[in-house]
Amino acid sequence: MSNAFVIRSLDEVRFWSRIMKEHSLFLRLGFRCEDTQLINEANQFYSVFEAIENRANRFDRNADPQVIQRFNIEVHTAVSHIWAFKRKVLGLILQCKLPGGNNFPLLVDHTSREAFYFRNRLEQLNSGTLDPLPDAIINENVFFLRIMADHAKFIGHLLDPSERQLVDQARNFSEEFDTLLFQARDIDSMRPQSQTIPILDQMLDQNRVSVKSLRDFKQTARELIEACRIKSIIHPLLADHVFREAERFLILIDMFENALTGKPAGSDMHMG
Repeated sequence: MSNAFVIRSLDEVRFWSRIMKEHSLFLRLGFRCEDTQLINEANQFYSVFEAIENRANRFDRNADPQVIQRFNIEVHTAVSHIWAFKRKVLGLILQCKLPGGNNFPLLVDHTSREAFYFRNRLEQLNSGTLDPLPDAIINENVFFLRIMADHAKFIGHLLDPSERQLVDQARNFSEEFDTLLFQARDIDSMRPQSQTIPILDQMLDQNRVSVKSLRDFKQTARELIEACRIKSIIHPLLADHVFREAERFLILIDMFENALTGKPAGSDMHMG
């Protein structure tokens, strides 16, 4: 294990532990007042991931790789528990045992997919089995395109119906990212023959344009929500949360582009 392992591990844990912490808050806000056990569990997860985030921020890039490997194992355990909690909540909703709550089933599933992704990344880092670049490009794009499509759907459903123009924009983004996701899944199923530099580069270029547009839309929505200029039931932190995930995807796309073609990108960190 190397310095690169430490840098990559800390980057993943810092980003995703904050996301997991915020998921705990969003789920708690969507529970009914009488769901005290679920509220308590969500609060506990918030504390767990806040502590993980704080610990990750105290490490620096010169930390002992073995210490970081042990830290990753601890984080992996916490992520496994919150994943199980999210799947339990999803089951309760789908079995109509939480009538009247405000957590969409797709949102709960969405948060559980992100937990599964985070857990898998920690396993890859600790075992030194990160995907080769062509596989990583396809896998990450399939994952993040679905995340972006979900975000557009959530925004459309959480805006007040009277915000017709913004609702229409969100619906259009949902359709655009569903289409991009189908295209990426087609490239996925054509592996390994589809893993040529021109095809992968074209996918990255096309996705970058759409993600930038969605990122800008989220940024505008976040600013409008914070200024109380639009009608919605979107928590300001949720608006910032989905914006940060779009930014993360753009950084990944740039890194992949750089690794694939040698074009300059926003960072020198190779995402395996």
